[in-house]
Amino acid sequence: MHGTHRTIMIEKNTHFNNLFAFPRYAVVPKYEHRAFIPYTTMFSHLPPDAVSVHRGRVTEIHPDCVLLEGEASIPYEYLVVATGTRLTPPGTLPTDTKPEGIAYFQAHQKVVKNAQKIVIVGGGANGVPARDRARAVAELHVNVVLNDRVRIPTGGFPVDGSDFAVELASGNRLAADLVIMATGQTPNSAPLRTLAPGAITPAGYISVLRTLQLTDPAYPRVFALGDVADTTHHKAARPAEHQAVVVAENIRRLADGKGKPLEKYKDQSRGIHLSLGIKRSVFFDSPMDPDGEPVFKIDEDGTPDFDADRFWRTKAPGITDYYL
Repeated sequence: MHGTHRTIMIEKNTHFNNLFAFPRYAVVPKYEHRAFIPYTTMFSHLPPDAVSVHRGRVTEIHPDCVLLEGEASIPYEYLVVATGTRLTPPGTLPTDTKPEGIAYFQAHQKVVKNAQKIVIVGGGANGVPARDRARAVAELHVNVVLNDRVRIPTGGFPVDGSDFAVELASGNRLAADLVIMATGQTPNSAPLRTLAPGAITPAGYISVLRTLQLTDPAYPRVFALGDVADTTHHKAARPAEHQAVVVAENIRRLADGKGKPLEKYKDQSRGIHLSLGIKRSVFFDSPMDPDGEPVFKIDEDGTPDFDADRFWRTKAPGITDYYL
């Protein structure tokens, strides 16, 4: 659509943040600069001027424009909200620039290195990656506590390296000198409240149709996809890629004005790929057929830098200086 439309990506960060690698770089030193990938050549495979990147933070969404913090508005004909979710650091960072992100990781690495009794709260992608019966977790000397809940003190846990106890709902106590929170995601849907507050679910996600348009019929040209969207999909990269294709096709059909029915996203199997230490990882994929068997396998081909080369080749083609 570059012949008739201009595509603008508004992004608050100076660099693409490789969130998959954040937990690794928060612990393993010397690779943290590879987590932040410049946008310089990301769209170089497209026609000239087809896509532009505008750094800014959207604070409000209106029917024909978005307002940016400290800036004027940017008009739109079609809008795609792909703002994702926030994780407790280091899952996502409280910084916007590469130098600040590098400094955060380096400081976090020192804290982890000095800690002797680390408690990770949460058992998802950024927490404990498998059950206590899994061979890989046992070999990593990880003690997994299931069917219990941490009581988080007012003001959070100490961060000065001192010894303290983590209290559980069962009454048990865990000795610790560092707690890393991995308790899930908070959707970044706040800017939509100025446009369609009724399209935000009680949990904070954006309510969408199968066409990925807002459920509010007043705004058929506003879409949401990825982690911020309330879809039947789990929060992961693979379903988001599928949703992006659906949104792109539907915008094209609306722009054509021929009344062609819009595409609807299809359900997908739920899967996850988790690292288990430096080299080992576990892959799990559940079947679409209720009577089918899930796929489970453990790989041992991981790299200390979390395969940074692959991300840079795809996101920043032609750039080999990881410090840019």
